[in-house]
Amino acid sequence: MVAAIHFSLFGSSRQVRKQRSLVRTPAPRRRERRAAIEPIEQKIQINYQYRVYFAAQIFQPENPLVRDVIVAGERDLPKKLLFLIDAGVHRCHPDLSAAITAYCRYYGSSLALCGYPLVVPGGEQVKNDPCAVARVQEAIHEAGLCRHSYVLAVGGGSLIDMVGYAAAITHRGIRLIRIPTTVLAQDDAALGVKNGINVLGRKNFIGTFAPPWAVINDSHFLTSLSDRDWISGVAEALKVALIKDTDFFNFIERHADALRNRDMAAMEHVIHCCATLHLHHIATCGDPFEAGNSRPLDFGHWAAHKLEQISAYRLRHGEAVAVGMAIDATYSYLAGLLSETPWRRILETLVRLGFTFHVPELARTDDLLRGLKEFQEHLGGCLTVTLLTDIGKGREVHAMEQELIFRALARLREIECEEYHENR
Repeated sequence: MVAAIHFSLFGSSRQVRKQRSLVRTPAPRRRERRAAIEPIEQKIQINYQYRVYFAAQIFQPENPLVRDVIVAGERDLPKKLLFLIDAGVHRCHPDLSAAITAYCRYYGSSLALCGYPLVVPGGEQVKNDPCAVARVQEAIHEAGLCRHSYVLAVGGGSLIDMVGYAAAITHRGIRLIRIPTTVLAQDDAALGVKNGINVLGRKNFIGTFAPPWAVINDSHFLTSLSDRDWISGVAEALKVALIKDTDFFNFIERHADALRNRDMAAMEHVIHCCATLHLHHIATCGDPFEAGNSRPLDFGHWAAHKLEQISAYRLRHGEAVAVGMAIDATYSYLAGLLSETPWRRILETLVRLGFTFHVPELARTDDLLRGLKEFQEHLGGCLTVTLLTDIGKGREVHAMEQELIFRALARLREIECEEYHENR
């Protein structure tokens, strides 16, 4: 852009006065209005593509899946790799680091392991630790990774969230491969484009939208889960079914006992269906980076996030989501959106799966209501909450009545009393 600068050059003051006495000064010309400068508008479309794989024993040398995912289409080989392993996973699979090292050595022409796999704390504590991200970045720096290298996170959803955030902000993005090891991570947490950590007592207060290079679900890791962690992830599958797919809910309802009793075939089906519905929503609903204020996949989550926090994360995420769904299903019923039969089916399925919605944190009603405000702030714009009109059918609302929330909580307490007297 070239700017024109105008100068007015005058002689001495005496000359100016003389000129004024001899020459009538014309009226000053009206300044010309500058034409408005048109804004520059540039539309940028970026296509993201990644695959979610389903396998078992992925670090056995005879299984080339990890190698193939990394090598596909690459010419500059071998690729540098940095592995970070959830400490809980490492305790249950003490030979995992050695297996990863042997696997990379076996495919040494393609894979260059940068040091021994790093074992880091898992669980929600790793998202609450302000130093965790810095430690990952330091490891990336020491390994000399570039943007065409790979960070592989092996663990639950919390570890994957934290490592994904660290990878996304280092070199403005290093390729991330997620290897989730829990049901909740395989059917929900590791699938989308979000990464984040907890700051200032707020869940996922800092984070990024950064798609992974790939997700690899290894069912072998599920065999070492506690019963509590095994069933916790089913809450997210039930959530997707309740808002999107009646047939999927019917499957979970029919197989609730089998799922609770660790039937692997039933669980693999649940994980695959949930992942399919989750990814279809991200890809087709027009808002993968949540620029709007609607997030239907967070059905039951406005209360769940707050319940996790006020329980000091005693509650697993899936357990808190189960309670949150019970609250919102009951609210939907009391508001006249959902009829009694599907409402009772939802609560009965939660109980058969092994969830309880009778947690002491429900008595902290003021804290729960603050969770609704924080949910709105996190999304931005007007409050948008998904409720139910039927199983498989959600409806977005933009306000929730405080009195009706209190009635929903009271109704859940009444059900607890009814169950107590029935079981005496």
